Amino acid sequence: MTSNAGTDVDVVCLGESMVTFVPSAPGRLADVPSFARTIGGAESNVACALAAAGHRAKWVGRVGTDGFGEHLVEAIAAYGVDTSAVARDPERPTGVYFRTATDRATSDHEVVYYRAGSAASAMSPETVPWETVGGGRVLHLSGITAALSEDCLALMRELVGGRPGRPLVSFDVNHRAGLWRDGRGPEVLLGLVRGADVVFVGEDEAEEAWGVVGPDAVRELLPEPAVLVVKRGGDGAVAFERGAATRTAVPAPRVDVVAPVGAGDAFAAGFLSATLRGLGVKERLRHGHLMAAAALTVPGDLAVPARRSHADRLAALSDDAWGRLRLGPGWTGDHQEVRTP
Repeated sequence: MTSNAGTDVDVVCLGESMVTFVPSAPGRLADVPSFARTIGGAESNVACALAAAGHRAKWVGRVGTDGFGEHLVEAIAAYGVDTSAVARDPERPTGVYFRTATDRATSDHEVVYYRAGSAASAMSPETVPWETVGGGRVLHLSGITAALSEDCLALMRELVGGRPGRPLVSFDVNHRAGLWRDGRGPEVLLGLVRGADVVFVGEDEAEEAWGVVGPDAVRELLPEPAVLVVKRGGDGAVAFERGAATRTAVPAPRVDVVAPVGAGDAFAAGFLSATLRGLGVKERLRHGHLMAAAALTVPGDLAVPARRSHADRLAALSDDAWGRLRLGPGWTGDHQEVRTP
């Protein structure tokens, strides 16, 4: 493994991005009268957040030669992301999906995907050459891509393989049971994450996918990654480093949540941003929480992160001050709403 420190790109993010239709009002999809168009995609979300934080980010994907594909590429590029390697497929459409306004963690939340046979599902080792994705310091992937098609799975297996000189491989498990109609998801994802260098997994999804409970049990199942981050929602996150005698746990700050979407992708972006800067694992976890808090305090999936100097000041707080931190809407701007009662 190498850091590829001399490259022109900090992070390459590969995966499907889709046009997202967000309802104009709460309620069942059957009852919602209209929708607003936005964009969504775990990997492109990470790329956008990293670019907004001042890093050189590149998104690699595949879209149709349709208006939705054009909109996606333009919207992602507007964040400062390099989209030059995005392929256009004249035979397959850009994926789209509709969702309710309800919290994704509730039983009332509905999502309807129109991504079967999408342009992104045609990604493969043949359509995505190594030179397209291997030139950054970090290559960020997620388990969603592996579920799109057998070709996508073959690509993912190649990317996490032990290729000499590969960049640091970051992998967000993102287990979506509904995408794995054959039930292979847990087994396939287990094999993929064992080939990655940095792994992000939610405590709840690890239990759902693999039946393990608690961060220590997840680490026992996954001893291979050099860094394993177990996200615990409002309870914070725990990081395990290869060779370290102890784990590092950092609580999440209290957040006045506007919309509970996009936090997982933002956390990964914050952690990777701090990793690129050579910060310690405690600071990486804190920057992950801060980036997640930026996403939680805006209505959509993507948020402009706090200025680096401001985020660094918060990340350097004492444990006591960090524990009293509370972040509300607007905290990332010039008039930050930061309270430490």
